[in-house]
Amino acid sequence: MKVAVIESDTIKPLSPTPHHLRNLQLSFLDQIATPVFMPMILFYPSDNNSINANRLNRLKKSLSETLTNFYPLAGRVKDNSFINCNDEGVHYFEAQAKCQFSQVIQQPEPAQLNKLLPYELDNVGELVLAIQVNVFDCGGIAIGVCISHKVADALSLAMFLNSWAATARGVSNTICPRFDLATLFPSRNISGFKPSTGIIKDKIVTKRFVFNASMIAALIAKYTDNASVDCKRCPTRIEALSAFIWSRFVAATTQGNLDPERLYTVLHAVNLRTRMDPPLSECYFGNISRFSIATPCMDSKGECHGLVNQMRAAIKTIDGEYVKKLQEGNGHLNFMKERAEKITKGHVLSFSFTSLCRFPLYETNFGWGKPLWVGSCSLTFKNLVVFMDTASGNGIEAWVNLKEADMATFEGDEELLAFATPTRS
Repeated sequence: MKVAVIESDTIKPLSPTPHHLRNLQLSFLDQIATPVFMPMILFYPSDNNSINANRLNRLKKSLSETLTNFYPLAGRVKDNSFINCNDEGVHYFEAQAKCQFSQVIQQPEPAQLNKLLPYELDNVGELVLAIQVNVFDCGGIAIGVCISHKVADALSLAMFLNSWAATARGVSNTICPRFDLATLFPSRNISGFKPSTGIIKDKIVTKRFVFNASMIAALIAKYTDNASVDCKRCPTRIEALSAFIWSRFVAATTQGNLDPERLYTVLHAVNLRTRMDPPLSECYFGNISRFSIATPCMDSKGECHGLVNQMRAAIKTIDGEYVKKLQEGNGHLNFMKERAEKITKGHVLSFSFTSLCRFPLYETNFGWGKPLWVGSCSLTFKNLVVFMDTASGNGIEAWVNLKEADMATFEGDEELLAFATPTRS
């Protein structure tokens, strides 16, 4: 797929940001977030009732209007401390994709999809938001969005996208985001901690595995049968898929030779909004999530016992008391420093899951209908799985990011392929 940028622009807020809002302090959770772009690509087919020039103009105009409310996105991050909300603007590109729309969405190649984004994911710098609108030969459009993880989590990105789309449709009562997260999680001196720990530039391979509804149901049944007597309910879809993918990763990459000196951990991104006391409004914008950490009990063959219960117990610890400790002391920062050091030295093997399922990404309607498909791309982290809804909403796509050598054995695992359909090589 060849993609060529044909026009570039900088989109500024329609109304200038008031002087008293010009400096926005980053929260502690923003400070420790990884300095990378978080990507999202939304695909819209050709609309016979709308000329693309009109669609492109609507996108730019409504983006400018939306940035008036989402003013920090047009600013620049300074010293991992604050956002200078100077209305410098969002980098905005229009590009021509020299291929057919259907070729991309029928058999997506994660590494190829990165071409639909405005920047490489680790090239974030001070930028907060960048957008590339790609027009295919057939008239279809893919909107590639990169938002800095220093200022937003996935729910915040979804909030912005839906507000932008609503503005494009002419809806006036869009959500009013709140940017005062630093009042809840005050910024701190994080010297000695590197938020970039875990970013790997080379030899990460991303594959997309699709689990349809029947295969997900079969995995739920599989892990319900294997659950201990203490399990009071069936695994969720994400719990079952996480346990299955982790077990196949261990089986494929260790060949039964577990390193007794290494600690194996399974992480899940957890939304803190609903776990605070009282719960936090969904209109809060920023990084309002942390990772639960489970340590699977495994035998010498790499078999995981009671993993669903262990993951569930780890997630349960992310509660109101956990959030208070985040807010009140440096304990979490010290823990992050120690863990980063162990990961760097190879003492810990981490495998992370994050789920975007049930997020309102398929509701992003700019006035010409909902997206036909919403996808991701190849990321910069090893041992990371991103779950996303299939277009039908019944299945789940697992975007798996592994080291090249690990992926070579993982993607050929027979038990994995019995439940999942892989992306074509």
